[in-house]
Amino acid sequence: MKVTVFRLGHRISRDKRISTHVCLVSRAFGAKDLVYSGAKDSGMEESVSKVVEQWGGKFSVNYEKNWRSFVKGWKGIVVHLTVYGIPVQEKIKKIEKSGKDVLVVVGGEKVPPEMYDLADYNVSVTGQPHSEIAALSIFLDRLMGGGELMKRFPGWKRKVIPREKGKKIVEK
Repeated sequence: MKVTVFRLGHRISRDKRISTHVCLVSRAFGAKDLVYSGAKDSGMEESVSKVVEQWGGKFSVNYEKNWRSFVKGWKGIVVHLTVYGIPVQEKIKKIEKSGKDVLVVVGGEKVPPEMYDLADYNVSVTGQPHSEIAALSIFLDRLMGGGELMKRFPGWKRKVIPREKGKKIVEK
């Protein structure tokens, strides 16, 4: 199963750090790539590319001008993360068992009502206001069964060495 995260409606002035963090969480938690719509942001793309170059692994960020066509053309399951959805614990097994590629949609600007209809699953991690980054983290952790927490990133130039106290980074 391949997981792609789709950031719907990126706004450069308001979402620069948030969308970058969505990319970082997507990469760290096992997604293969991220596609975004809204405003094209070469700066964000470069920033994430530098992380991949330094910390390893394969992860790409791509821009999609027409979000509707992209979502409609997805070959697999579309999961829209929304506070208004069905709790993740009620849907995750069905999504896992499908064996299909998964497109995880994370909103930016106000999500168009059409997105709720295009999604195969509208999933929530809580019925309370929260961050899309938190929702993405929890969803990917559940989808990957926790295995992504031990994921290795080949080709790294920088790597954290876990320690009880202090910080240690190894550089090649």
